[in-house]
Amino acid sequence: MDTSFRTLALSPALLSVVEELGFSALTPIQAGAIPPLLAGQDVVGMSQTGSGKTVAFALPILQRLAAEPRELRAMILCPTRELSAQVAREFRKLGRYLPGLSVLVLAGGEPVRGQKDSLNRGVHVVVGTPGRVLDQLRRRHLKVHGVQTVVLDEADRMLSMGFQEDIEKILKALPKPRQTAFFSATFPDSVGALCEKYQQSPVWVRIEQNLQPPEIRQLVYATEPDQKLDTLLWLLAQHPHESALIFANFKVTVAKLEQALVKANVSVAAIHGDLEQFDRDRVLAKFRNSSTRVLVATDVAARGLDIQDLDLVINFELPSQPEMYVHRIGRTGRAGKTGLAISLCASDERPKLEAIEEAGKLTLERVTRNPKSADERSVKQSLDRGAAMVTLRISGGRKQKLRPGDILGALTGEAGGLQSEQVGKIEIHEHFAYVAIASGVAQAAQRSLSEGHIKGKKFKATFEK
Repeated sequence: MDTSFRTLALSPALLSVVEELGFSALTPIQAGAIPPLLAGQDVVGMSQTGSGKTVAFALPILQRLAAEPRELRAMILCPTRELSAQVAREFRKLGRYLPGLSVLVLAGGEPVRGQKDSLNRGVHVVVGTPGRVLDQLRRRHLKVHGVQTVVLDEADRMLSMGFQEDIEKILKALPKPRQTAFFSATFPDSVGALCEKYQQSPVWVRIEQNLQPPEIRQLVYATEPDQKLDTLLWLLAQHPHESALIFANFKVTVAKLEQALVKANVSVAAIHGDLEQFDRDRVLAKFRNSSTRVLVATDVAARGLDIQDLDLVINFELPSQPEMYVHRIGRTGRAGKTGLAISLCASDERPKLEAIEEAGKLTLERVTRNPKSADERSVKQSLDRGAAMVTLRISGGRKQKLRPGDILGALTGEAGGLQSEQVGKIEIHEHFAYVAIASGVAQAAQRSLSEGHIKGKKFKATFEK
């Protein structure tokens, strides 16, 4: 079977982007879902996180937008602001050769007025959370009479988070006929009921979930509660990593872990429900671009995180629900890369461990810590390694027409003088941008950006703490 993107009825512009991004072959969910979506059929896609489902629904939508006026044609509903932003970035990246493409995120953390102004100017695609989308509908800022396609991304999570009533109100407000697609990692009865109520003869694309991906090594260390922190520090030192995500079950535990790791000179940050949206965005941007090496989070706070190339996942506490274990460890070992997942298990957590193994039909590898394998000094030396990158915040973003290439050009051109490998991930937000710079040249880069020009304009560049 030919799994090339060239077999799809896509425009030359989209195929060019696919090739530039290095997508050599369709993933199973893409091979199954893209043809019926291109044909205008309803689809139910079941596949696990990291399977390429965003591309599966984005390409058919973008194919229809090739010659469209600036009017809302597609709506994607997501459980979190972070996932909404991630999906919107993917749309912009895939559609970068479509003239005038406009994609808007409707989620909390951004002023309602600014979103209203963008809607008034006209957009092709809206990506957002059910709460904010419904709010803009009620305010009559969001005109949906031209919507041709609606996608529910991570439908199971949205329903488990209590969005069912909002989702149904949105679906009832959309025109008929239309194309409706549901993408979900699992298929609870609640998702099935929505499919039956709002879809017409959907094409089902089921990709079998692999609960024990061969590219992820899964270890478990037996340790008592009063030894967990010491064991965690030892593990971070024993397993070299550029990025590690540590899960705890409660935000109070997350806060305590962050304090302890800071004290141990670990490059660490934490996300929890008390963070303001701006601070949350800043923390995640620094973790994604390798300015922070370790992130501590709860399951709720970590939903929808857009994190690539994650080396290590540690369960400081085992989750109460076995399926959450799969979601946690699935963030490492993606795209054929080797990942490592380590769980700390106290004696009172053994029933949780047994439930995880039974549900996933797997056996975690038991490992015993050898207290003589590393003394306190060697552990401290291993942990006391700063992040490879430093983050600069630039006082201009999407609204100021800045693009990643503009910032990269300013840094690597004659005025900037940096090598391209000294510049890391660049994230463009509405009114500002983050850029990762190699630690050794960060001061020079900050001066160059602040004293120079980007696209002929002056912008301020400051270090993100």
